[in-house]
Amino acid sequence: MALNTTGIPSAFSAYDRSFLALLGPTPKLEVLLENKTYPFAHEASVYIPTTNDLFMSSNYFNDTAGLKTITISKVTLPENGEDKPIFSEMLDTTIPMANGGINYVNESILFCGQGNMTATGGLFKLSTNPPYEAELLVGGFYGKEFTSVNDVVVHSDGSIWFTDPIYGYVQGIRPAPRLPNQVYRFDPKTRQIRVVADGFGRPNGISFSPDESVLYITDTAQVNGDGTTDYTKPATIPTRLSSYAFNVTTGNGDTFLTDRRVFAMADTGIPDGIKNDVFGNVYAGCGDGINTWSAGGVLLGKIIVENGASNFAFGRNGELFIMNENRLLRAQLSEDVKGALLRV
Repeated sequence: MALNTTGIPSAFSAYDRSFLALLGPTPKLEVLLENKTYPFAHEASVYIPTTNDLFMSSNYFNDTAGLKTITISKVTLPENGEDKPIFSEMLDTTIPMANGGINYVNESILFCGQGNMTATGGLFKLSTNPPYEAELLVGGFYGKEFTSVNDVVVHSDGSIWFTDPIYGYVQGIRPAPRLPNQVYRFDPKTRQIRVVADGFGRPNGISFSPDESVLYITDTAQVNGDGTTDYTKPATIPTRLSSYAFNVTTGNGDTFLTDRRVFAMADTGIPDGIKNDVFGNVYAGCGDGINTWSAGGVLLGKIIVENGASNFAFGRNGELFIMNENRLLRAQLSEDVKGALLRV
């Protein structure tokens, strides 16, 4: 049950007293930007600290020709003392049906392209400056195209880990799958790609713990992808305990995942995008907003967002930018809260 937190804004619900330390003395949740024309704020949510820009991918919407499309947008965020962000532009890129993304080398972004009926999906490196050129890094597994690459994380050794569920096929934008719902590891230096995990209904969000000893993967099989829901299917965050696996090597020294276990279950909706803070806490976009668990799987608290959140990004000094389809929100937590990825 939620704690009695008199004086804390109603947008924050604490289930463990340690969540109060994460909130800080003056937590706040506000709407930064709203666009009722199309759901611009759905996935990716990649923060660029040097320019104070936020890149995001939209949900599906129909273009002027009546076809399903997804766009990537860039929002220039407000500096201290400014009231509103600047919705700078909708980018024109070659990434087909973009979804998840993450900061990459030389201030670029690594985007997941789900693909469509005529263009292959895969991992794309996107420049964060005009003309926003995109380069396909990998588009398939030994001759078989990925189904619809969903989310991605980068290890400190340079390897790229990503999920590939069958959502694109179920939603009618991709051909019939030639590969199962799986998680992959790609080494851009050697071009080696391996399956590192299977057995998911729909592998979705993916994140490393701060020390990279644990890999968290959300399974969103409860949402079929065609608008229907099956409550008997997973809506959990299975984890891979990587400390033992990282110490197991084959002849070429590659890393494996072992010790699969259930980490946590979202009580409202499904856990989608997932990230860690520098303390090891785990945050996920869920049906009621952002849920936060300890590294041990204890629900610490929630940031309540009407209609939930698919993804989010850590900004500077306790900022959390939350994707809410037609709205972009900002939560201000304690300045000590920093994302494990950028640590700013």
